[in-house]
Amino acid sequence: MGAAVVLSARLKAVADMVREKNRVVDVGCDHGYVPIYLVQSGISPKVLAMDIKEGPLRRAREHVERAGLEEYIALRRSDGLRAYQTGEADTLICAGMGGRLMRKILEAEPEKTKDFEELILQPQSEILAFRRFLKEKGYSICQEEMVWEDGKFYPMIKAVQGKMCSLPYEEELCCRFGPVLLQKKNPTLIMYLKKEWENCLKLRAELSTAEGSSRAEQRLCELEREMEHLEKAAKICGCVLESGGYGRL
Repeated sequence: MGAAVVLSARLKAVADMVREKNRVVDVGCDHGYVPIYLVQSGISPKVLAMDIKEGPLRRAREHVERAGLEEYIALRRSDGLRAYQTGEADTLICAGMGGRLMRKILEAEPEKTKDFEELILQPQSEILAFRRFLKEKGYSICQEEMVWEDGKFYPMIKAVQGKMCSLPYEEELCCRFGPVLLQKKNPTLIMYLKKEWENCLKLRAELSTAEGSSRAEQRLCELEREMEHLEKAAKICGCVLESGGYGRL
């Protein structure tokens, strides 16, 4: 077996959510580092690595061969789950793509998606809408993590079929910030809340000095609602959001 793969904090957080001994399919496997890590770490006995593009798949194949793991990692070109056969895996990993594309992949093959024991998801955009989508489709979020890497926040979600246990938080807050992240008072979520609060304060100060256009007034109202959500989330997490010298309107 070749040298052990060292994952970035983001990819390691994704891989470490996989239930031990589960077979895995990684959709959008890119260079194949997560499948290699899963096998080398003894987390998964078999991994199917799939990507729509031949280039990343070719590089993934080179890395798998270099690691000597051809017996444990299969590679397949596929548009989403199209080339996946029901029953080949217990866990679906879908990471490193926008929430809209991720939703499209899951909706394109509903029967295949339902067959998985768990979904490990890392949407990079439209996260609020994506959490709402999971709820609408009957999934509950049972585990979450958030990582700050290369100047960006990355949320990770483990979803399973079934109704989520009731939490004493507004549904809007759960979809915006993550029910488990709120419950656990996740330190990176707190960092995110503070950064978003600072951004909102700066934008509000700019808008308040602008000419009174209807668009500016509308954006100010939207901003106030966003800040209310941030304040509620911060209260749950037990953190204080500073004024940053901008004060209140």
